[in-house]
Amino acid sequence: MKFYKLGLLTLLISLFIFGGCKRQDGIGLDVDPANQINGTLLVDTSAVLTTVPEDTVVTNNLTSRAPLAYFQDPIYGNTEANIAALLNLPGSTTYTLPTGTISIDSAVLVLPYATDGFYGDSLLSTFKINVHQLAENIVTSKSYYNTAQFKFNDQTIGSKTFKARAHDSLQIYNIVKGGPDTLIKVVPQIRIPISNAFVYNNFFNAPSGMLRTNAAYQNYVKGLYFTIDKNGSTGVGGNLALSIDSNARIQVYYKLTSSGTIDTTSVSLPINTNVNQIKHTYSSRVDAALKQTSTDGLVYLQGLVGLRSKITFPNVKDILGTVGKNAVINRAELVIKVAPGTTTPFAPNQQLTLYRLDLARQRAQLQDASTTDIRNAGVFGGRYNAADGTYRFLVTAYLQDLIDGKAVDYGTYLAPVGPTIATGTTTQQTVDISPTSTYAQRTVIIGKNSPDRVKLNIIYTKINP
Repeated sequence: MKFYKLGLLTLLISLFIFGGCKRQDGIGLDVDPANQINGTLLVDTSAVLTTVPEDTVVTNNLTSRAPLAYFQDPIYGNTEANIAALLNLPGSTTYTLPTGTISIDSAVLVLPYATDGFYGDSLLSTFKINVHQLAENIVTSKSYYNTAQFKFNDQTIGSKTFKARAHDSLQIYNIVKGGPDTLIKVVPQIRIPISNAFVYNNFFNAPSGMLRTNAAYQNYVKGLYFTIDKNGSTGVGGNLALSIDSNARIQVYYKLTSSGTIDTTSVSLPINTNVNQIKHTYSSRVDAALKQTSTDGLVYLQGLVGLRSKITFPNVKDILGTVGKNAVINRAELVIKVAPGTTTPFAPNQQLTLYRLDLARQRAQLQDASTTDIRNAGVFGGRYNAADGTYRFLVTAYLQDLIDGKAVDYGTYLAPVGPTIATGTTTQQTVDISPTSTYAQRTVIIGKNSPDRVKLNIIYTKINP
């Protein structure tokens, strides 16, 4: 009983002590209301977006993602991409033909897919690739732009009709010299039969002097031209992205008869130098947007050196109204909304970029995207958010500099770029602002005439003058 009363007394004393304490939000130093900083949200929808063509780019040696396309996009119109490539000798030095009688069994052009190597309709479309011999040389020291055109012979030296299977590996027979052939698994690829006569005349029966160096051989054979046959293809088609690396080649299987012995073997003619031609023929609605005569308020972005958008901030210095001179921007976010109904069946760009032009009218990163800033590229933004159909960019420093007159808007642009994916603890540290000639995705965004038009979410603080 003694201990029970003692515990009750302790409880009562504790209640008196805690009752005398201040509430949690009162602990610490009081803040003078005159010095308290509060942020104000301002939503600005005055930005003006227009659809403009992308800059031309050099398309020499797009080895990791070379576009080959015929895509009849129901919104954008038609896209075509062709490839001109050099044919190399086996190895990097003089090639000596084997002694004996050569009989070609078959020759196949191997074109591996790049990672995520297709954009378009892979279910209902079929493609027919035609291979021609070039009628002119590719000058390796010359810069070729995406508008370049190449002369090629009319005769088709190889052709293949197929469905795009950019993620399906294949099993093929590997020729083993002096032993039985083996079945091996290879990366996703397109295998196009090539004329035996072409290979024999331009390799095995080529003048001996043409096999002494790659330069001599390439001057002799010129090279190859790959194009999609429009009449032989069906459906809306799509864009193939090919890996023109060490695995891209003409693989020749032949029999060699020497001293009464017949052996089956193979030789590879590598393809590692290429130039890409890209052409867009736009629909009437996109053409109207380019001419600024459309009334739907939509803006069109497109990869493969297609379309970008110029963004103008009218009266930017007055964007904060009368408090502009006495305000500091804490955060400014540009929010871009994708037009409903345009993301299926063709997915939008997974990544967009935002950049400005400098005094020399050259592309430059925004202050918020610069690697000299404490923020990294992942914070800057540009990734597509499928949950709400938006792209978001932080433009705090850029907008503040425009308002303060520390920066001049010589042109601000929104454009597609290749997707950048962070893996593990790796974070993207740079913002890509170059035109993309390797990714084909496109995005329709709401520019005006809608509550979901492009907007700036600005949080600012009014300061005492």
